[in-house]
Amino acid sequence: MSGGLLARAEARIAREWQRRGPLAWALTPLAALFGACAALRRAAFAAGWKETVDAGPPVVVVGNVTVGGTGKTPTVIALVDALRANGFHPGVVSRGYGAAIREPAEVRPDSLASRAGDEPLLIARRTQAPVMVCPDRVAAIRALAASHPEVDVVVSDDGLQHYRMARRVELVVFDHRLGGNGFLLPAGPLREPLTRHRDATLVNDPYSRALPPWPDTFALRLAPGDAWHLDEPSRRRPLAQFAGERVLAAAGIGAPERFFATLRAAGLTPATRALPDHYAFADNPFTSDDAEVILITEKDAVKLGTSWRDARLWVVPVEAALDPRLIALVVEKLRGRSPA
Repeated sequence: MSGGLLARAEARIAREWQRRGPLAWALTPLAALFGACAALRRAAFAAGWKETVDAGPPVVVVGNVTVGGTGKTPTVIALVDALRANGFHPGVVSRGYGAAIREPAEVRPDSLASRAGDEPLLIARRTQAPVMVCPDRVAAIRALAASHPEVDVVVSDDGLQHYRMARRVELVVFDHRLGGNGFLLPAGPLREPLTRHRDATLVNDPYSRALPPWPDTFALRLAPGDAWHLDEPSRRRPLAQFAGERVLAAAGIGAPERFFATLRAAGLTPATRALPDHYAFADNPFTSDDAEVILITEKDAVKLGTSWRDARLWVVPVEAALDPRLIALVVEKLRGRSPA
């Protein structure tokens, strides 16, 4: 399936998961089976039939109970910075989606996305924290602790359902779609029920300031920074300066429309191109576009090697603002005290 067809298919599924239409109802028997299997797996770990492994430093999981992008990566970056500001020495573990790895591998700022995964590479570049990737997160934590004994807290980029990994704090991130139609996969977007326990919930909703009435729920604010030129990162321009130019916005992320909405909120009226999540950019997909400027995400930028270049490419960074009360909650739990 071509990139365009795959992106359209992903968008269609995402729309169906927002409503309880005929397709969703038809898939509810499969959703019930999925839910039963997931519940049995959770029960096996809770009862001790399957082992939960404490691999060393306490773990903070930043994950979601829905399929698709919600803003986890900028949240991880902001959390690493916040923990460092509170005296911790954080490291990060990730599965390394799309990376050709089976054993723990350290991700450095000069690593290749094909070997590290796009999100871990972005985290390594933005935070300069030690990052280890492996499908087995327990092995990743052990390798991280062995290579970097100074690490005293591990932030897990995703991994909420990796129950074998012991954790001290669980943070669940939602975007404006929340739980969609409320159904489990494949009838809806939920990997686990919305009632799943977590220590705190973050909601990234640029369209509303109202928060759902869930315990310990905090707003997650994502704001774009000045764009920087892919070939000359020192060249920076506020987004407003692109107004009046022919702009194409392209994104190969879990929720590309959120990126496009961010640009519109900055006063731009771009043409848009939704690419499949984790799009590889093996070739230049923009050769037939007559845009003067192409705006892409940081997550996409780390995948662009030297095989092709396009002087029109500008990268839009995103900064996450965490509620100070959320940071205090995490810090207190890590220090073994209950939040006030």
